[in-house]
Amino acid sequence: MHGLIQEVVAKGNEADIAELLAEDVTFLPPTYWKTWTGRAPVAAVLGHVGQVFSEFRYRRIMGEGKDWALEFQCKVGDLDTVGVDLLTLNDAGLIQNFEVVMRPYKTIGALREAINARVQTDARFLEFRHALT
Repeated sequence: MHGLIQEVVAKGNEADIAELLAEDVTFLPPTYWKTWTGRAPVAAVLGHVGQVFSEFRYRRIMGEGKDWALEFQCKVGDLDTVGVDLLTLNDAGLIQNFEVVMRPYKTIGALREAINARVQTDARFLEFRHALT
């Protein structure tokens, strides 16, 4: 599964991302202390993230069964970052919970700015506001 996730995240194709997500998936981004809920909003956010990240690759995969930690590295602009995708799968093998932790702080700020700029021009996020708690 993790190979498929890497391929999908690296391309940033929202439709492919959505196929990996449970209908009521929750996503906790590294950029603020809020949670996105629902396949469509989470796929949209992750699609934008995939367009912002470059040179994305997973370095280590840890876990078994339903709980996985996927350590990654990538660039945000010219800044290097490392992070971990913490995934919990449901009984169907879809991602139920998706939390991201990253460092360094400077790169998280650059990611937040880049995503905010993209989201502000994506009219769907007017509807997706209800999915953020």
